[in-house]
Parts: sequence; structure tokens; C-alpha cells
Amino acid sequence: MIVVTGGAGFIGSAMVWKLNNEGVDDIIIVDELGEAEKWRNLAKRQYADYLHKDEFLKMILAEQLPFNVRALIHMGACSSTTERNADYLMENNYHYTCRLAAWALKHNVRFIYASSAATYGDGSWGFSDADEAVKTLRPINMYGYSKQLFDLWVLRQRAEHRIAGVKFFNVFGPQEYHKEDMVSVVHKAFHQIRERGRVRLFKSHRPDYGDGGQMRDFVYVKDCVDVLWWLLKNREVNGIFNLGTGRARTWNDLVAAVFTALGREVAIEYIDMPPAIRDQYQYFTEAEMDKLRNTGIALQFRTLEAAVHDYVTGYLQTADPYL
Repeated sequence: MIVVTGGAGFIGSAMVWKLNNEGVDDIIIVDELGEAEKWRNLAKRQYADYLHKDEFLKMILAEQLPFNVRALIHMGACSSTTERNADYLMENNYHYTCRLAAWALKHNVRFIYASSAATYGDGSWGFSDADEAVKTLRPINMYGYSKQLFDLWVLRQRAEHRIAGVKFFNVFGPQEYHKEDMVSVVHKAFHQIRERGRVRLFKSHRPDYGDGGQMRDFVYVKDCVDVLWWLLKNREVNGIFNLGTGRARTWNDLVAAVFTALGREVAIEYIDMPPAIRDQYQYFTEAEMDKLRNTGIALQFRTLEAAVHDYVTGYLQTADPYL
């Protein structure tokens, strides 16, 4: 079996889609569905069973899994950068991941996990995924810190040659619909354009960036799961890797791509950034991709414009926007 934690979430369910497309359906979904709409991400997927995340952890700790595991793809975590409950993030994002990883290492099970570009903080320390650089990073929110802690655990356990981790940059695409305010700006822009004919973006509060000129490394979820699939097939490739396109683009570029996909003229309204997030706001992210590229993987990311067009026309504009 292949276990996908967070398998009903954004990237996790996209990975299950990728597995199904590759003819794989011996999959165990681990998640916490609750009352959210995440279950819709599973409606078209083929898998063997679903387990609540707490039940799965109990089985792991008791060494009582009723099935054999050949790979554990750990995408499950609270991904909200504004989550304030630090104890929850410590337990859910850090300790939970440590326990799964320790079990996988003990049983020689392929372990692939999600880290985050949030570990880079405000970018002052750069965006290098070299092992020595990981130890110098200073995240600026608790979510990023919870991810940084596990990256450091991997290095402390000297497991970087047995585990594969990916630092996701700004991922967007189908399956993100349940994320409410944490959905991508592509999703938000699409609905703002349809409702008001214009898009709201934050003004810049730094003189070196124009309004809407703040930059991110935007990466399409389909490209992300292609990389995860490659890592699954190439077990000898391990380490902590950035996963972005390697090219930063502005919010203005992103929004313009949505307007173009809809055949509309660009209309942007700039609004003040809330004071509560100004000190934690990243003005620039761009993945250094040499470490992953040097593994021999053939990286073929869509352009921003092509990815947005696929998302808008292939999913957001359709009656059934799910993979």
C-alpha cells in the first residue's frame, strides 16, 4: 500500500489523482474530514481505504497496521500561515511528522514529506536548500517554524540520505477549494473578476516594490505531483529540496494571467495591507532549484500563464472543477 496523509487535502488529493493516472489504486487515505468540503476531493479517486489521522497514528505507535506499506507520502499538516495555536502546530505538524518518519525509518519504508518555503521567513537568509543553510533559517510565523523544526529533525537524525522532503513554494491549482481564506490568489481573482470585474491586491509598504509588484515563485499543483511521483519512483534520491519553478513573478503578472484566461481587460484595485500581517509579509520568494535539478530529474514546469490558463479554463470555469 501507498499511504497518503492529508490525502483529502490540496496537494495530497492531487497526488492521489497522479497515482490513479499512473495506474495505482492500492492507496490508503489518511486525513481528518470533519465538516469541511474536503471529501469532494476524493469523490473521483480510486483508493483502498480511508483512516482518520488519529487512528492511523495509534496503529503506527502500536505497530498494528493491518496492511503492508511500501511508501508513506506525508502531505498532512495544518497549512494556515495565520494559525495562532502554537501548541496545536507543534503536535499536529511537528510531533506527528516525527513519529511517522521514525516508524518509516525503522521499517525501511519510503518516506516523502511536505516542508514549506515559509521556513525561509522574510527571505533575508536567501532561498538555498543546502543542508548547511537550513540550520540558519528564521521563519516569521508559527506554521513556518513547525516545518523548520522537522527539517532540522531530519538533519539531526542524519536521515537526509534516507528521507525526501520538499519545500513547496506558492502552489495553486484544482483541489484547493476547501481552504477558504487560504486559497490561492488565482482562485480569489477568478471569483472577484466574475463578481466585480476587477481584482484587489495589497499595496506595497516598501519603497523597493511597487503596488502589486511583490514577487512569489508560483508553481502549479500538477507540476508538484509530477515531482513527487518521480521521487516515489527514485527511492535512491533523498534530501530536502526546494519545489518551485525557480522564477519569481509579481502578483500583477499572476492576476493579468487570470484576466487573459477569461478574455477580460486587466483591472486591479490596490488596497492597504492589514497591519496585523505587515511584519510577517514576504515580498520576494524564489526557489533555488539546482539541488533538485542535479538529481537527474527532468524538470519541466509550465509557464505561469499556461498553468493559470489550464486552471481557469479546465477547472474553475467548469461545472465540476475537481481533478
